[in-house]
Amino acid sequence: MGVGVCFRQFGGKRVTVKVGLVLGAGGVLGGAWLVGGLSALARETDWDPGSADQIVGTSAGSMIGALVAGGIPPWFMVAHSRGEAFDGLVGPDGRPAADADRAAGANFRLHRGVPAIGPGSLRMAFTALSNPLRHTPLQMVAGWLPAGFISTDALKDVVRRAVPGDWVEHPNYWAVACDYESGRRTPFGRLGSPRAHIADAVAASCAIPGFYRPVKIRGRRYVDGGVCSVSNMDLVAGRGFDLVICLNPLTSRSEGQSHSRGIRGLPGSAINGALDFVPSITRRASRARLEREERKVRRFGTEVVIIEPTAEDHAAMGHNWMNSERRQDVIDAAEETVAKQLQHPAIRKLLDGLPSGEPHKISRPSGPPSSWPEMRSSVRRAA
Repeated sequence: MGVGVCFRQFGGKRVTVKVGLVLGAGGVLGGAWLVGGLSALARETDWDPGSADQIVGTSAGSMIGALVAGGIPPWFMVAHSRGEAFDGLVGPDGRPAADADRAAGANFRLHRGVPAIGPGSLRMAFTALSNPLRHTPLQMVAGWLPAGFISTDALKDVVRRAVPGDWVEHPNYWAVACDYESGRRTPFGRLGSPRAHIADAVAASCAIPGFYRPVKIRGRRYVDGGVCSVSNMDLVAGRGFDLVICLNPLTSRSEGQSHSRGIRGLPGSAINGALDFVPSITRRASRARLEREERKVRRFGTEVVIIEPTAEDHAAMGHNWMNSERRQDVIDAAEETVAKQLQHPAIRKLLDGLPSGEPHKISRPSGPPSSWPEMRSSVRRAA
């Protein structure tokens, strides 16, 4: 898959611009928000997110990032989630594309094997305690949680169906996970990181401690990269980018507003406030770290565009980020709210230089699916 080239006009001359795309963590509904957000980004700018020079994904962002880096357009993900059949398209395994999982791996099955008892990683727990100022609150807690009881096989299946081979063809895609022993973040795909199959790397990046079973890669266990940072945007600092676009489901500028739809019969009650507390405090803490990461990226002269959920998005998400029944509502909301954010003059000015993507990567082509241009190497037209 080719990487797009971005140009801007300076002094009457066309200058190449390097673009990085950062996709943050957020559970099942954070992934849904990313799908809707990327669809809006492509539609409003005519830019193909998969053509970014660098794609960094954490947790849900690693899943959506792998699909985008593999050449699957955001509009296709939206249509697939809505139930479209795509007669005439087959996946790399020869099965119809319509048969692929429409829940992006949100099919929770128990891990086969003896249930884990006690802390999942005492080494990580004590390492974090020994130097708390150098570890995030989630790193402090993650090691004490049990190893998790839900299998990551459903996540791996989604990636295997969508991406042929050991890794995506995109030259610079990273899936960020956390080493479950040392607590250090590991960007799989980056030079110097352990080699891994793309399905294992994404599953590791998504393995929420205490919920999913850790993923073993080359003898070491890994868990959700959101334990280290829900965005990990600072990983692109100093890499020569002119513009970094970050879509981050777990932060918000709209804190303090009422997001909850409430519990039926108990509007505005203390129970609703208690249910709002954990998501709200998580977003606040995550945003403080995101602001530090943004400053680090800007120190190198890189412009940054950050897109976050609004109060409308939070209302669509509710309190449970793993609730697959709300996926389509969240996708629909994100398509609208992100499109509105992209209309802001300051953001539009920064995005004006993005190159136009191939039409079939921006919106659904006309005609039957069997007549569409090739979208990616792993989706081919049926004979």
